[in-house]
Amino acid sequence: MKRFFRLNMRRRNAVEGYLFISLWILGFMLFMAVPLGRSIYYSLHHLQPSGQGLIAEYAGAYHYISAFTRDVNFLPLLRDTVVQMLYSVPLILIFAMFSALLLNQKFVGRTAFRGIFFLPVIIASGAVLRELLEQGAAQIPVFSQSDLIFALNDFFPRSILIPLLEFADQLLLVMWDSGVQILIFLAGLQTISPALYEAAKCDGATGWESFWKITFPMMMPMIFVNTLYSIVNSFTNPNNHMMNHIIVRVFGTNADYGYGSAMGWIYFVLIFIIIGLIFLLFRKGLTNAEERRG
Repeated sequence: MKRFFRLNMRRRNAVEGYLFISLWILGFMLFMAVPLGRSIYYSLHHLQPSGQGLIAEYAGAYHYISAFTRDVNFLPLLRDTVVQMLYSVPLILIFAMFSALLLNQKFVGRTAFRGIFFLPVIIASGAVLRELLEQGAAQIPVFSQSDLIFALNDFFPRSILIPLLEFADQLLLVMWDSGVQILIFLAGLQTISPALYEAAKCDGATGWESFWKITFPMMMPMIFVNTLYSIVNSFTNPNNHMMNHIIVRVFGTNADYGYGSAMGWIYFVLIFIIIGLIFLLFRKGLTNAEERRG
């Protein structure tokens, strides 16, 4: 115990971090490591159910090659999933940051408003969200019922207008998916010392300048965490057609565990590469933020 207190702050933070995730690591080793290993095994074999269980015949990379060469739905779904992530994640982050800045102000009912913004995370998740999406509750009818495309067609090129209306039509989904990110941004805002803003104000800085010179750099770790969370959530939420395609191939009437496992691993590698790129993009900003916080 004495040795722990002799550690420098950086190592002490690392030890505390590992202690926080130790339960997750234990749960992963007990409940997830074996299924993950089996899914790799299944992806390399043809599987036939029998009375004694699954009979495996080695197939090598057949299922992985089939995903790119034989499955007519796989690549289009993969492309659409990535495109949707590319425009939905920035929208969620901007909306969450804007909402957190508003909710961080002092006004009557601030706590109630914070709870309201977090309610969709509790209510609209899993099967509930899937049911709401099937009923069209995630879309704003005014965009499809009032012929906005024809009304605005004379003012904007159709190639720009249609994507804009599609983005606007998904505003409800952006709001529903922003609850956790708003809370993380709020927690980050409350760690910034008010003395920094007072010093900036004494130097004549405007609110806009204070945001870009103080708030935004200090919030870089939270932006990083929220970006990772939003990307993973975008790739795994019930509205994701790629996930549904994999689920149907694994649990549908023509179930193929081997091919479904191969698609799952291709999907995982894609997400892993994107997250790696995000790490590289944020590396310098995170280092600067850590130096600012001392």
